[in-house]
Amino acid sequence: MPSVPDIVFTVLFFTLAFGSLAPRLLGDGDTGWHVVNGERILATRSIPHTDPFSYTMSGQPWFAWEWLYDAAVGALHQRAGMNGVVLVSAFLIALTFALLFRWTLARTGHLLSAALLLVLSLMASSIHFLARPHIVSWLLLLVFWKVLDDTTHARHPWSRLLLLPVLMVLWVNLHGGFLLGIVLTGIYLVGEAWQARFSGAREERAQSKARARWLGGTCLLLLFATLANPYGWSLWVHIYRYLSNRYFMDHIQEFLSPNFHGAAEKSFAAILLICVAALALHRRTIAPSRLLIILFCAYSGLYAARNIPFAAMLLTVTLAPILTEILAGASRTATPSPATPFFARLDRFSEHMGSMDFRLRGHALPCMAVALAIWVGAHQGHLGARQLMAAEFNPAKFPAGAARYLASTGIRQQVFSPDYWGGFLIYTLYPDFRVYMDDRHDFFGEPFVKDYVKVRDVDPGWQDILDRWRVNYVLIKPGSALANTLEEMPEWRAGYHDSVGVVFARVHPIP
Repeated sequence: MPSVPDIVFTVLFFTLAFGSLAPRLLGDGDTGWHVVNGERILATRSIPHTDPFSYTMSGQPWFAWEWLYDAAVGALHQRAGMNGVVLVSAFLIALTFALLFRWTLARTGHLLSAALLLVLSLMASSIHFLARPHIVSWLLLLVFWKVLDDTTHARHPWSRLLLLPVLMVLWVNLHGGFLLGIVLTGIYLVGEAWQARFSGAREERAQSKARARWLGGTCLLLLFATLANPYGWSLWVHIYRYLSNRYFMDHIQEFLSPNFHGAAEKSFAAILLICVAALALHRRTIAPSRLLIILFCAYSGLYAARNIPFAAMLLTVTLAPILTEILAGASRTATPSPATPFFARLDRFSEHMGSMDFRLRGHALPCMAVALAIWVGAHQGHLGARQLMAAEFNPAKFPAGAARYLASTGIRQQVFSPDYWGGFLIYTLYPDFRVYMDDRHDFFGEPFVKDYVKVRDVDPGWQDILDRWRVNYVLIKPGSALANTLEEMPEWRAGYHDSVGVVFARVHPIP
């Protein structure tokens, strides 16, 4: 029999790879430039230090801090196209949530509380179901939590903690989310230091003090491990400047606070409400590290929408034991109520199912699912005569027709286009085409991005910016402010038009 985590993995994997959620993975154009950059790394056998993709910043210093992820998806794309990229992304997401459920269940032994929080976490994280390197950070953060949480119960934690610097060497070259691993380790360090100072039992204080020393050493090793990247300490300087830039934090959509009218945001709000209720009803002292994780996750998820997935996952593994204790207490209260028999039956059922589920370790179903997916990916998305997948950027969202027009007319640069289409244009037209800009806002910098916004919104001075960069073509959404303005100007005329994008050209091009 498959365990519940096996079923979670298989259903989520198939839904993301072949089912209704598959189009979401290519819902962001950034995947395109990651693939192309990875193929360049493999072809040149070198890590880029300057920009190869834009004509506005060509040759300028660039931190390709996710180069290892790019190389991996580039290799996948060479062998299986976008089908391969989507399959591996679906695998990583499904594996993350299967492990989340299994480790939550191991901490609680209570199937229903673990399942409730998993469903909410899964729905909240769907806001970022994208084939981008952040999904690797989800998995690595969960592994970091498992190792760190295990150390709180171990007398000799060094054997586990030594794994973290090794993982950090990989993480720092895969995604900028490596900062979360350091923050999480610091949270456990502060928690153990607090217990070493204020715990009542002498033996507990001594054990917490020893664990705090090991965690402090681990933090230092993690910091040294982050220097094992192609840019050394300069990467830290770059990340600090990017994350401390108020303009970017206040204007880039994924850095803005969540809009709780969406389904994913409502799921995260439900987790927060459960958290508040659990803390109010819980009668035992909560470990300082758990309390700090709850505070950190609540603040992070409310601060920026992009933080919701990892915040929901950490809240799930932290809240589940507390919620289980509350449900168990409701079934064993000294003053029975009419609801007590119901809670008792619910508690017994969940514990029985949890213990039975944890004994199922064959994992045959996930192995067969992965084997089937590899077969499909190796045969261009076909299973026999039936095509199960044909992963591509949605032509109703990305300007595929306009890209073909640019290629057929030999237009290679001097094209202004939205930043969120930049990755798609790089994927479709590179190396014969260079974009005006793309989603790498940290590379282009605040002044350039402000000028881009000024042109996009047709603010005063927008024409001067196009003249400065010798822009002779504009690819933009029909009906946008810029498109409507150019339609009324005799200096510009539409050369291509469809429901997704329209290409305007200057009547008298700038040489």
